[in-house]
Amino acid sequence: MEAPPKTVPRHIVAMPYPARGHINPLMNFCKLLVSKNTHILVTFVLTQEWLAFIASDPKPDSIRLRSIPNVVPSELTRANDHCAFLEAVMSNMEAPFDHLLHRLQPPPTLIVPDTFLYWAVAVGNRRNVPVASFWTMSASMFSVLHHHHLLDQHAHYPINFSENGGKRVDYIPGISPMRLLDFPLMDGSFSSKKRMQLVLKGFEWVSKAQYLLFTSIYELEPRAIDVLKATLSLPIYTIGPVTPCFSLQNEHNPNLSIANETSYMEWLDAQPLASVLYISQGSHFSVSRAQIDEIAFALRESGVRFFWVARSEASRLTPICGDMGLVVTWCDQLRVLSHSCIGGFWSHCGWNSTKEGVLCGVPFLTFPVIMDQPLDSKMIVEDWKVGWRVKEDVEVNALVEKDEIVMLVKRFMDLDSEFTREIRERSKTLGGICRRAITNTGSAATDFNAFVRDLMQTTLIRL
Repeated sequence: MEAPPKTVPRHIVAMPYPARGHINPLMNFCKLLVSKNTHILVTFVLTQEWLAFIASDPKPDSIRLRSIPNVVPSELTRANDHCAFLEAVMSNMEAPFDHLLHRLQPPPTLIVPDTFLYWAVAVGNRRNVPVASFWTMSASMFSVLHHHHLLDQHAHYPINFSENGGKRVDYIPGISPMRLLDFPLMDGSFSSKKRMQLVLKGFEWVSKAQYLLFTSIYELEPRAIDVLKATLSLPIYTIGPVTPCFSLQNEHNPNLSIANETSYMEWLDAQPLASVLYISQGSHFSVSRAQIDEIAFALRESGVRFFWVARSEASRLTPICGDMGLVVTWCDQLRVLSHSCIGGFWSHCGWNSTKEGVLCGVPFLTFPVIMDQPLDSKMIVEDWKVGWRVKEDVEVNALVEKDEIVMLVKRFMDLDSEFTREIRERSKTLGGICRRAITNTGSAATDFNAFVRDLMQTTLIRL
């Protein structure tokens, strides 16, 4: 009797943009994907530099790591020349990625690239392999970029922030009226123009993909998501926040010693309920050193308890900030935000941090720097009403001085204030809505499961 044909898993090749804020959500998506179905194999492709960083991180056996050569010079980083870094990534990665696909067994049945890596759509189309474009920012940011031409039509590009940055416009579909200041890459500078050209070049390829995945929750951005689903011809899945809590296990970072992690968690355990302001300005782009110092001196003077992730600045800032808190180089952010002692989140408003803060029901102090962060700040403050802006001045380079920060954080962390009680209640309510969305019958879980079902309905490879 002839043996039945051997069935092999669906083989998904995932390719993130080479930066932590893009790698983490795509890896968490892959972990959740393989947890949903045992017939899925993932090859996660990284540059050699990033492979060295995450090779020892825990992951399921059905996720394997592969690398391509570093295509960006070692001296070129996102922070010191973001435009050149972006251009190198978009120009130099296609050929080694395509060469790697030739060697992979079994052959790929789906490619999941970061949306910025638009060339991966071309690679998939040439190979007749479907592509699911993976967008790591908000759906609102996608809509703003997708409709960027409206700024030209209304003569609002380039934007002179000092003269009309505070002007509000209401013509971006799916977006409530927003300040021109909150639009990304619209100041007319050479670097902003170049970045925008590169980003929009990638958007031209989105419609040539077979799926579009939003790392968001429908209840956070219903208008933007509805508009995009009505506008774009490809299937769109709003798959949820894909933060670490959706991995197979909630792991701490293995690159941080257990002793150090135990130390800061013990400190957090000893603090009163909702009394600590958690501060993080992101991994790469930050405010000026002068602004950082104003924040540090303000913390000392305010007397507010704080927990500040300051990365390379930690040792310098520790003696400046005073003895009411901790300054560390790294922490497990989701674990910290989930702690009962955290009463507020001073954030740069990157999309990953925004989602984690919202899920944990924590109110925000927003201090955006670049790209999608001003728009995320706008949603936090104006649409969801779960935060305040640290900086109201529309002048981009204006310094927020120590005395202003002292008054702000003292007011924000005053648990007896009726106004702060209201913002905390709204934050908890929004967090509850989002957590329900990721339960088995919630909107995000339903969309994620629909994507898995659609993926598995195609015929499995038979050997």
